[in-house]
Amino acid sequence: MIPADEDFDATWPFRPHFSAAAGFRQHYVDEGAGRPVLLLHGQPTWGYIWRRFIPPLAATHRVIVPDHMGFGKSATPPEREYTLRGHVDNLTSLIEALDLRDITLVMQDWGGPIGVGYAVRHPDRVHSLVLMNTVVGYGTAGRRDLPNPLETPWFRWIRDGVPTGRTEAVLSQLGSTILSVMQIIGLQRLDRVDPTFIRAYGAAFPTPADCKGAIEFPLDLALGRIRDFVREGAAGVPALRSKPAIMIEGMLDRAIPPALALADFVGIWPAAPVIQVPGAGHYIQEDAPEIVIPAMQTFMRMLG
Repeated sequence: MIPADEDFDATWPFRPHFSAAAGFRQHYVDEGAGRPVLLLHGQPTWGYIWRRFIPPLAATHRVIVPDHMGFGKSATPPEREYTLRGHVDNLTSLIEALDLRDITLVMQDWGGPIGVGYAVRHPDRVHSLVLMNTVVGYGTAGRRDLPNPLETPWFRWIRDGVPTGRTEAVLSQLGSTILSVMQIIGLQRLDRVDPTFIRAYGAAFPTPADCKGAIEFPLDLALGRIRDFVREGAAGVPALRSKPAIMIEGMLDRAIPPALALADFVGIWPAAPVIQVPGAGHYIQEDAPEIVIPAMQTFMRMLG
């Protein structure tokens, strides 16, 4: 767990907040005022990936950025189950503790299944959705013409390394392998990577025990453990369709096929705006913040 006051050479100047609502010490940022915007990170990152987004969004909204259990400045309790269901339960507890309503959910990577997993169960608290390089999980039912997410470079790497132990060995050393793993998943702008970047992302994983959440995330999908939970939320999809949404997609994603992500989004919101960013990969917040932030601001301004 990263020390509460660590600011990574002033690149993370936000006051830390902590909640015990979900049964562990969960860190979150809470900046600005107004209608809440909840920024959800993915794998194997933490709230730091939203560092460029917080100040401009907090000028007009209340911006909340939680670290999922096992990531960033949040604790990694060894006895807990690091499943999609568990992460959605944790998010639900935090939202209820903060009494957030009329939320704009901003989601990338695993932030999508977590945020959508919440939204289909609590649509009354959700105002709108912004998706980036992630999937809704409900927009491509019955289609057989789309890429298999398990055949991307990232998930082939995960599956091929499970029998030999390579997957767990590499992911249990993320303190030193973080940049290599992010490259496999789809980090494009290596010219923007500096020692502070590497230190900030690697700091969450000083020991193998601290890597538990990052190990379990990809295995949850690769081993088919999320299907039942996703299906349980299907009843909330009609309410989800009524929410304003936008997708901003980095087209060089190596973890989630862009064709699948776009089809999944359009399957739920056929008339919603879609922005394709050709030079960006999976970590679009790092690759193209200069495109994504203004697009988000325009979308949110149009909603009032």
